[in-house]
Amino acid sequence: MKTFFYLMSALFVMGLAFWAYQENYQTQAALKQSAVLKREIGDLRQELAVLEAEWAYLNRPGRLAELAEINFDTLGLLPLMPEQFGSLEQVAFPPLPGLAISDPIEVRGHIAVGGQFP
Repeated sequence: MKTFFYLMSALFVMGLAFWAYQENYQTQAALKQSAVLKREIGDLRQELAVLEAEWAYLNRPGRLAELAEINFDTLGLLPLMPEQFGSLEQVAFPPLPGLAISDPIEVRGHIAVGGQFP
């Protein structure tokens, strides 16, 4: 019986060693993949910063005004004037969903009618 117990214990220890070995290699692979992804994210962020700087350079107001002036015959662009903008009153906002001001609402056990408590 002791021999069987020793044999089973040895097999169990070898199984645990094999499992630990596999977990170690999977962890190392995951760490390598994480490092690759972090490096790729850093490269993409740097590329994004370069593209944003280029976008800001190309969209300088002076440059755009000059391009609009050069291509006036083709585009017909004019500078914006204050008269071209509307007022806030001209915007048709959708009605707010909810109760009318005269509808009663219950607030902590009290009923308020028209915003007034009894």
